[in-house]
Amino acid sequence: MTPQRTLPDYGGANVCGIIQRLLAPRGTAGLPGWFPAPLHHAAQVVVLVIDGLGWEQLGAFAHLAPTISAMIGGPITTIAPSTTSTALTSIVTGLEPGEHGILGYRMDLHGDVLNVLRWATDAGDARRRHRPRDIQPFPAFTGERVTVVSRADLAGSGFTEAHLAGANLQGWRTPSNLAVRVGEALGRGERLVYAYYDGIDKVAHEFGFGAYYDAELSAVDRLVGDVLDVLPAGAALAVIADHGQVHVGSNTLAPAREVLAHVRQQSGEGRFRWLHARRGAEADLLAAAHVHDDLAWVVSREQVLDERWLGRHMAAPIAARLGDVALVPHAPVSFTDPKDSGLYELVCRHGSLTSAEMLVPFVAARPRA
Repeated sequence: MTPQRTLPDYGGANVCGIIQRLLAPRGTAGLPGWFPAPLHHAAQVVVLVIDGLGWEQLGAFAHLAPTISAMIGGPITTIAPSTTSTALTSIVTGLEPGEHGILGYRMDLHGDVLNVLRWATDAGDARRRHRPRDIQPFPAFTGERVTVVSRADLAGSGFTEAHLAGANLQGWRTPSNLAVRVGEALGRGERLVYAYYDGIDKVAHEFGFGAYYDAELSAVDRLVGDVLDVLPAGAALAVIADHGQVHVGSNTLAPAREVLAHVRQQSGEGRFRWLHARRGAEADLLAAAHVHDDLAWVVSREQVLDERWLGRHMAAPIAARLGDVALVPHAPVSFTDPKDSGLYELVCRHGSLTSAEMLVPFVAARPRA
């Protein structure tokens, strides 16, 4: 039986509703009830995004993360597609994907397919041809100059320019630097500090679940403890994630031959694969793609828009970045595209609408005694 889709709760407990509320001036309406209790009335807040740590994975491996597991809170939804580039942009801008326009890992821009994390197309670096601030023009953190503690080597990337323009970037070169950088910003009296750590996602992609993942999750839990130890009185730490993970391993396949006969190009990623139809073949492509119903939700662009998977609002120029038909797996498989490759085959993946990918933690704590 086909499982239930977990759609983003854009009007409620969702990652895109966190930052703007934390930045709202004091004296305005309090935080919603779905915000963990330690964040209510906190004088300073650190938001730590742990890339790839889904709620279901945290529950399954709670014994490896006692510090995070003891924090107060629960699951909320991420955005669709459940992928880093889209989710991080929604988290820092407070906007739904259909508003900010970063609609996936690989995105069609007038025939060019842009790899958003690398900010490159088949022709190479695309920062001149597709200027990041033109593709995503909205400021992070409602225009406030918030300190961002992230990997130092990400500072000059096109994606950083697209989603963090105007932020005060403070890079860490080893994970131990992260808590120190956070402590320095809190010591300056900053009301909100945003931190990002991507080790869980990297390890899950390369090795899947197992000894390497276990070791990394234990290390992340110690990192969270280090951040808690630098919190001054009256501050709070919130831990969230951009998406969860599904173990796919070698279960990769190309769209069927009768499907590819109607395809001009592909975008998206393996668990949210957009198929762009040859001129006039949109209906034929959708009909043929239903051969994959046993593995994926097969949906048209119109269905994605009508059901508001990517948000409640989307202007026509942004909608033009979508394909015509999407293959969104509910089984633990990935749909390949010869032009979508990396250094190694990914073991764990994300992007789809399963609960394992869509539910992420939103937990918080005050300083440890």
